[in-house]
Amino acid sequence: MPTFSHDGLDFAYLDERPSGGEGEPIVLIHGFASTKEINWVGPGWVSTLTRAGRRVIAMDNRGHGASVKLYEQDAYDPWIMASDVLALMSHLGLPRFDVMGYSMGGRIGACVALTAPERARSLILGGIGIHLVEGAGLPVTVAEALLAPSLDDVTDPMGRTFRAFAEQTKSDRQALAACIYGSRRTLTREEVARIQTPTLIAIGTRDAVSGAARPLAALIPGAEVLDIPDREHMLAVGDKVFKQAALAFLDARP
Repeated sequence: MPTFSHDGLDFAYLDERPSGGEGEPIVLIHGFASTKEINWVGPGWVSTLTRAGRRVIAMDNRGHGASVKLYEQDAYDPWIMASDVLALMSHLGLPRFDVMGYSMGGRIGACVALTAPERARSLILGGIGIHLVEGAGLPVTVAEALLAPSLDDVTDPMGRTFRAFAEQTKSDRQALAACIYGSRRTLTREEVARIQTPTLIAIGTRDAVSGAARPLAALIPGAEVLDIPDREHMLAVGDKVFKQAALAFLDARP
């Protein structure tokens, strides 16, 4: 697994190219408590995109997967995590690329598009709607669940879900808890309105986590909305309707 260093920190990433060519690059940014494999390889995104002729880059966010683990809450500000993504793409010598993020990864992706609008060719926000500006991220009860002595001590339903998932993936629960606190940052309506990158917002119709898509789309000039039918937050990410719409959106952009 390749790695690179940024600000003295080590990050793991994948870089998959289509057979017989370079492919136009797209960077995938995973959600909270996930990894590049869980969010993008397992659900078939990497194979779908490479078959479509694209070069796919995805990293493990700080605190996740095989990347550096940090325990200071301030280290997980979404703007800082966006700088990790941009550093990876500079490391690979890629000045322009498409961006797709899911859930927390969408929050980071929006920061990428705002930090370096000249580099982001398009932006796909999956599993994040108006909560980008009106919700600070997952509730602190999830962090409390991650730090509880055991799963049996957790009564909050969402907390139990993430605690069980973290145990299943053998994640560093202390680092994830710090990420919950540190990434609880919204963008302002004025910041979101400055996103000039062509944007697609894709959310499951049964998603109770993301917030509605259309109020966010109303703030981003020219943004498009995809309703992923009959999917909740966790299952929407790998949906074939999502994949088909994302490919069409990427093909249609200038």
